[in-house]
Amino acid sequence: MKYKEGKKAVLVLQDGSVYHGKAAGKIGTTVGEIAFNTGMTGYQEIFTDPSYFGQILLMTPSHIGNYGAHEEEVESDGLKISGLVCKKFSEIFSRESAEESVQDYFDRQGMVGISDVDTRALVRHIRDKGAMNAIISSESDDIDALKEQLAQVPSMEGLELSSKVSTTEPYFFGEENAEVRIAVMDYGVKKNILRCLAERGAYLKVFPLATPAEEVLSWKPDGIMLSNGPGDPAAMPEAVTEIQKLQDSETPVFGICLGHQLLALANGLSTYKMHNGHRGINHPIKNLETGSCEITSQNHGFVVNLEEAEGRDDLEVTHIHLNDNTLAGIRIKAKPAFSVQYHPESSAGPNDSRYLFDQFIDLIKSHKTVTA
Repeated sequence: MKYKEGKKAVLVLQDGSVYHGKAAGKIGTTVGEIAFNTGMTGYQEIFTDPSYFGQILLMTPSHIGNYGAHEEEVESDGLKISGLVCKKFSEIFSRESAEESVQDYFDRQGMVGISDVDTRALVRHIRDKGAMNAIISSESDDIDALKEQLAQVPSMEGLELSSKVSTTEPYFFGEENAEVRIAVMDYGVKKNILRCLAERGAYLKVFPLATPAEEVLSWKPDGIMLSNGPGDPAAMPEAVTEIQKLQDSETPVFGICLGHQLLALANGLSTYKMHNGHRGINHPIKNLETGSCEITSQNHGFVVNLEEAEGRDDLEVTHIHLNDNTLAGIRIKAKPAFSVQYHPESSAGPNDSRYLFDQFIDLIKSHKTVTA
């Protein structure tokens, strides 16, 4: 059944709030933690970002779907959000290069959504009450039954989700004869992270998240990338242990988003769940080393404890989020390791932070020269 046929849908939040609208995508029922993204463009990159696994995404722009879907603008092997909430969901798209409508894209991949919701009111509600679990249904209007189903959904806090999106087998990316070899720990890596590294002359081997450090190091990488991904970093103690071993090998390490949080945990810091998190493409970050600011793409619901980091002599806080003064980057002083909370590959978003990939490549090359 198509969206244009006007079938009704309902959204129920964990706190009992109910919102009515129209079905978008596949007819069905879906659950997840509802969170909002403020990006005005790049919806397809957002929908396919593995970091959103387990989340119902509330998009704040007025129109979703107006430029269709294009195969080259995916960040993984398919849709990764659990569901979509939006104001206007367009089956008509105007971009000539688009291959299909977002409605057909959702229907083909089994994605459930709801449109014609007052997203401004809903964002204000979530902003005040915090991110919470929710259920969308276009096949049932039994609110009590939906509430019962929703009550069985676990909290995102304490939930390990990277194993749901990580590759199950190692694979290679880039030119085999490239100057630099980088091992990528796949906790839910975005394709554009791989592209940004390959464009800078790196040959990549992408490893499943549960790969022992010894196996990763046996490939003799020049650097190690800790990728983004979904879920609670504190629920991944095995990954933290392996990262400690990787860091102890003195191989240069660069962590992004979940990879940043795991690197912090590996160095004795703690993380906590945020009230709402940061999800959008216009988040201001200050680089404390240079004094300059950058507009960044972000997607995270957990963050590293800033107070703990500032109290440590063996690491340096390198970046701060200017909206709420949360920690956005660290550097390990005695090791060739650093990380950031945001997404320097952007996609979608501004390219202000892509210099971090250059810094990683430079760190690898200088480390190779010193150890040669």
